[in-house]
Amino acid sequence: MPSHSYRTVREDARVPLADGTELYARLWRPVTDDPVPVLLEYSTGRLTDRTASDDARRHPWYAGHGYAAVRVDARGHGNSGGRPNGGSGDENGGNRDGELADGADLLRRFAAEPWCSGRIGLLGTGPAGATALRLAAHAPDAVQAVVTACPDGGHRLGGAALATDLHTRATARLADAALPPDPLYVADDWRALWRERLDALEPDFPARFAPGWGGLPDTAAVPTLAVAGWGDPSCAAVLRLLADGTAAVPVRAVLGPWPHGLPDDVLTETLRWWDHWLKDTDTDTGALRTPALRSWISGRWTADDPWPSPDVRAVRYGLDGPLRTAGTASDDRHVHVRSPQHTGLDAGAYVPLDRPADRPPDQREEDGRSVCFDSQPLPEPLELLGTPSLRLRLRPPADAGRDAGPIVARLCDVAPDGTSTLLTRGALLTSAGAPDVTVDLAAAGHTVPSGHRLRLALSCTYWPWLWPDPEPAGFGVDPSRSTLTLPVRHLAADAGAAPVVLASPTLPLPPPVHLTEPLTARPERLTVHDIARHEWRTELSPASDGSRTHPDGLVRDEHTVTAYRILTAAPTSAQARSDRTVRLERPAIGWDVTVQTRTELRCTPTHFLAHTHLTALEAGGVVFTRDWQQRIPRDTV
Repeated sequence: MPSHSYRTVREDARVPLADGTELYARLWRPVTDDPVPVLLEYSTGRLTDRTASDDARRHPWYAGHGYAAVRVDARGHGNSGGRPNGGSGDENGGNRDGELADGADLLRRFAAEPWCSGRIGLLGTGPAGATALRLAAHAPDAVQAVVTACPDGGHRLGGAALATDLHTRATARLADAALPPDPLYVADDWRALWRERLDALEPDFPARFAPGWGGLPDTAAVPTLAVAGWGDPSCAAVLRLLADGTAAVPVRAVLGPWPHGLPDDVLTETLRWWDHWLKDTDTDTGALRTPALRSWISGRWTADDPWPSPDVRAVRYGLDGPLRTAGTASDDRHVHVRSPQHTGLDAGAYVPLDRPADRPPDQREEDGRSVCFDSQPLPEPLELLGTPSLRLRLRPPADAGRDAGPIVARLCDVAPDGTSTLLTRGALLTSAGAPDVTVDLAAAGHTVPSGHRLRLALSCTYWPWLWPDPEPAGFGVDPSRSTLTLPVRHLAADAGAAPVVLASPTLPLPPPVHLTEPLTARPERLTVHDIARHEWRTELSPASDGSRTHPDGLVRDEHTVTAYRILTAAPTSAQARSDRTVRLERPAIGWDVTVQTRTELRCTPTHFLAHTHLTALEAGGVVFTRDWQQRIPRDTV
């Protein structure tokens, strides 16, 4: 059983906003007569089913340590009223002004409650983590601290158009927003609220084709603890927040061996953060004595303070010296890079969720489709911590007015047996006529053992992560004027330093949710090469699919299939499709609703073509259906 100071109570409530819309909230509070700080998690997730298990473990634990932990469904989602703050044209899939206005209203209302001490912290994961940062910047006087985990914003892909994950997440978000309120919590109002939100729905993906920072603030507005897992695209945003922190607005970061989400391993650290900033206490929690960055590197925790760290130096590797490419001898000093269109099939998941198929497999096949520059076996271990970059001198294109297309760089650790392990990667969409370009790779933390080689692999395509160039001429590189810069951490950096220890808390047991897996489970990831058609097809089906029966009698059944196809030599043949079905059922009262969504994306030399479909059913009968056709010029992404 969890050990903490207070007994706790849980209650559900409706929180009225200034315009009369009521948001649905679940509160866990300590049993005390004294006012306590509030921890607010404000999300588009459905708190009575999709996030219920995690909420029921973490929020009571915070409440037991003297906080009012509040989880609120955003407008137009879950059991909240109003229309979704969503629609096309916004990078993060939402009307940001409306989202922030609702959030600021919530802050004012909770701060005025007699059980609130007037101090509020914001908590969020993924999209909600990004919302917490934006809301703190929007209303810094109302927020004392933030904990953000894997905030959406991601690694900049150099302007290249994202293909993977884009339509899958858009389909999932549309499905979740299209689900109705639950009659167990809103009674007979559910059908009217459902119709209102269905009429307002719009796909949210077009402006996200070329992801940037997702609208995240450049700096933290209030003291912030940021958490992410290596491999998650949010690592770049976390390190950016950390590097831009100031003495007035402290930032601490933890990067660990986790998938996307808020790991239990850091909950004790979040409590120390809350206690320091939200409670009046003479006890030193040690929150500000922790290193700026704690990171997991090849099986151990390391600490760096400050960040950027004086123990990390930039080491440059020339592509004609320490790194060399094998190939046919030529009088031309340029190395030409032109890749088959299925280069990238072994990229793994853009956002890893700890499924076996999410991890990039051995990269030898990908390396064979790329131009590789290898080092000699390393005489001693090489520890990387930070953001590598690649400076390339390109051959001027034959058509001076045409962009050279995408440049993709992967950095791999090659073992003596030839196994190639992906360390990091980056991409850049080059502009016309630029002779020198810089490709920023994603943040990495890894120790390359002695005897292993470094491998830099270059390609001009990376499907299905990136939409291919419609005219793939490739690009030429002058190795004598090209350099890879690595952030190398001193091997003795930890000498004499106190060990980094993260203590996992004892949390309440999750509610007993019964999972019924499909009788015939689909492969998590299946790739088919149709040799006669020169076609590659990849199909993904999450292992988390299935039917879940919650303690209150709700049955949530969901199934998702994502597919990609491309012809080896035809870039405009690229297609992506995601189908998602979610069914909610309460057998005891005969309530049965289903939402089916589908997103299909194709491309032409000048446009992206999107077809989105939504069908909503009640008791098997169609109550709503709609299609959206969108044609998005490539030069706007």
